Amino acid sequence: MKTINEIKRFASPVALPQSLAWDGKHIWMGSLDTECIYKMDPNSWEVLWQTKAPGLPYGIVAVKNELRVLCGETDEDYRNIRCCLPDQGIDPEFVIPCPEDTGSQLSFDGNNLYVSQWYNRVVLKLDAAGNVIQTFKSPHGICGQVIVGSMLYLMTTEDEEAGDYWITKIDLHDDSQSAEDIARVPFKARALTFDGMYFWSNHREIGETVCFEIPQ
Repeated sequence: MKTINEIKRFASPVALPQSLAWDGKHIWMGSLDTECIYKMDPNSWEVLWQTKAPGLPYGIVAVKNELRVLCGETDEDYRNIRCCLPDQGIDPEFVIPCPEDTGSQLSFDGNNLYVSQWYNRVVLKLDAAGNVIQTFKSPHGICGQVIVGSMLYLMTTEDEEAGDYWITKIDLHDDSQSAEDIARVPFKARALTFDGMYFWSNHREIGETVCFEIPQ
């Protein structure tokens, strides 16, 4: 199995970069250190805007002209999906509790949100009210996800501290839901997004964001 091809790395403006999303023009990054969400210029890596999240921003995804942010809130770490309005802030009225009060990463297929449960090794497709309408199984723990066309790409690992990391692919239109590891990732990755040309993830422990491609 081939290893991903790194294109470039950026030093994070803050410690513990965790979540990533692409909105068509900008990269959005959430930090577990500051509990803030940052709008980043993908070329200069300048912070264009930032706002406080209502907890630890584990996952982010762009939903049309808004963002959905999966947060761990309060000392009890309740997992909720929140709405962030770019250049405005968090909508205090919007909240969807995560199924079984667990989840970390988010993706969006143009109609539905998908929530991953790392240790349960599943990705849950949700309806507008947050009910589970379909389940996709992963062969490994899930620490990132993005939907590109009909494909669900996952960042996965067996051991988050000492194990290998992979890009794992699932065809959302394949009823067999068979998952395939398609590339190795040579760092402890968190999050996964796609800008139309390249994939992005965080090398969280050293505070860097990595742009890369998956070898053919």
